[in-house]
Amino acid sequence: MKSNTAVITGASSGLGKEFVRLLVRDHSIDSIYVLARNEEKLHDLQKEFGEKIKPYAIDLSNLERIKEFGRYIANENVNIKILVNSAGFAKFCSYDDISLEESINMIDLNVNGVVAMGLVCIPFMEKGAHIINIASQASFQPVPYMNIYSATKSFVKNYSQALNVELREKGITVTAVCPGWIRTNFYNRAEINAKKAAKYFINMVTPEVVAKKALKDAYAGKDVSIYGCFVNFCHILSKLLPEKVMMKLWLIQQRIKA
Repeated sequence: MKSNTAVITGASSGLGKEFVRLLVRDHSIDSIYVLARNEEKLHDLQKEFGEKIKPYAIDLSNLERIKEFGRYIANENVNIKILVNSAGFAKFCSYDDISLEESINMIDLNVNGVVAMGLVCIPFMEKGAHIINIASQASFQPVPYMNIYSATKSFVKNYSQALNVELREKGITVTAVCPGWIRTNFYNRAEINAKKAAKYFINMVTPEVVAKKALKDAYAGKDVSIYGCFVNFCHILSKLLPEKVMMKLWLIQQRIKA
């Protein structure tokens, strides 16, 4: 008999860990495969949440490692009910403040990792399954001094919405989650003390409220999940105003002269 399973990337902290916290209470889920680079933190999750947690240490910017996970899960006799692609990172800086390798690694993790994880997991999904991909408010517009991050999240949003249509005949839904600033350790890696960078994080919310809204919207079959009045307002504004104006407003908000 197949085991009903959830797969969560970026599960060791932040928003990913909040999805673990919520889904471990779901009695229809028999096991939760938690994926992240830090194996020690994954085992800490198992200690915190119990034997339902199945740790799998992996660098999701490495395609070969994702293929290995695909081969591994194929032998586990699972029905993947939920896939949450939460792994990703940003750098708050100008294009030349980070190395070429860091720039490409951001694309590999934020874009390639999301696509590859979906492609290896979909064959083990049945009608009623859900894919939740974490995009961002930054997906609504080009964002100077977060240029790669915002571009990758725009890809995630558009890809998720299109994939949702393609998977409709299989009864699988795909939801792009577009949060604003969330109170997590995301900023520890993103902030590098660059001269020009995002520094003002207004309307910051907890990961719990974003994750709860994301699950509710995914179960309702929505292709986009947005939490909060401010982010919804920004989403509407991005549809009404030219991108040049949106970028100018962003620079004013962050007090960046460009």
